[in-house]
Amino acid sequence: MASKESTQRRAQRVRRQLKKVAGDRPRLSVYRSSKNIYAQIIDDSKGHTLVAASTLEKDLKGSLKTGADSAAASAIGKLLAERAVKAGIKEVIFDRGPYIYHGRVKALAEAAREAGLSF
Repeated sequence: MASKESTQRRAQRVRRQLKKVAGDRPRLSVYRSSKNIYAQIIDDSKGHTLVAASTLEKDLKGSLKTGADSAAASAIGKLLAERAVKAGIKEVIFDRGPYIYHGRVKALAEAAREAGLSF
C-alpha cells in the first residue's frame, strides 16, 4: 500500500508534467474515494474552480446504485462535460492525480470526451 507521502509525490509529479504542456487550458482534476468520485475543472492561473460534479449531488445520488463504480464515474464525466460546454469550456487538460488511468478514472475521462470535452 502506498504511503501518503509517496501518493502526494506522485500527484505532484503528474501535475508538474501537465503544467509544461497545458498552455492556457484549464485542468480537469479527479479525486476518487472508496465510496464516491469527484471531478472539477480548475483555472490554475486564477485559482478558481470553474465547474464541478460529484456522486454526492442529490439529483444523481438517487439514480446511481453506488458512487463507487464505473457507471457512476461515467455519469459524473458526462455531467461535468455538459456543464463545461454550457460554461464555454471545450478544451481541458486531464489531471489524473495519483491514480492510474484505469477503471473509474478512465470511465470518467472517456464519458467526458464523448460528451464533447476534448483533452
